[in-house]
Amino acid sequence: MRYGLKWPVYARQWNNMVIKPARVHEFAGLAAFAIAHKQIYADIEAKTRVPWPLIAVLHRRESDADFHTYLGNGDSLARRTIHVPRGRGPFPTFQAGAIDALHLDGLDAVVPPWPIEKILWWCETFNGWGYAAHGKSSPYVWGGSNQQQSGKYIRDGVWSNSAWDGQPGCAPILAQIAALEPSVKFVRES
Repeated sequence: MRYGLKWPVYARQWNNMVIKPARVHEFAGLAAFAIAHKQIYADIEAKTRVPWPLIAVLHRRESDADFHTYLGNGDSLARRTIHVPRGRGPFPTFQAGAIDALHLDGLDAVVPPWPIEKILWWCETFNGWGYAAHGKSSPYVWGGSNQQQSGKYIRDGVWSNSAWDGQPGCAPILAQIAALEPSVKFVRES
């Protein structure tokens, strides 16, 4: 999927996104957790140039923000990964594994700036383009908002058109991080 074709879609979705009222408190709590651990993510940003809020939401989505897991798939840092990407690690620290995962997916080669549309594109890229292939907005990105649609990969490579992803999406968490952390100001694509 080409970024130039997709970013206007993300811009429209971001502009129209509303967090589901029953989940606003949840997303505020997830953002507060990310902000409380900002220094860990900022240390990784310093080595990769990947914005710390993006690292934080990928971490939340992949492993429920467990610092004992690999950023790329939530597997334990203590052994080689068994889920996609397979065979990574083991890693001595969350930071070492996160740097590996970001490099593996090419995020450390992205040239700044990082408008919110690019951040959302990389969220979807990190998870994979399977939802787009089914004509769906990715719940990985939009889960918990009015932009989410039914359909979910219930395990690697297995699609269900009727399943609903209950995990929090990256976009609503990013919106709450920006609302709670004055230093986070997302620029926009133009």
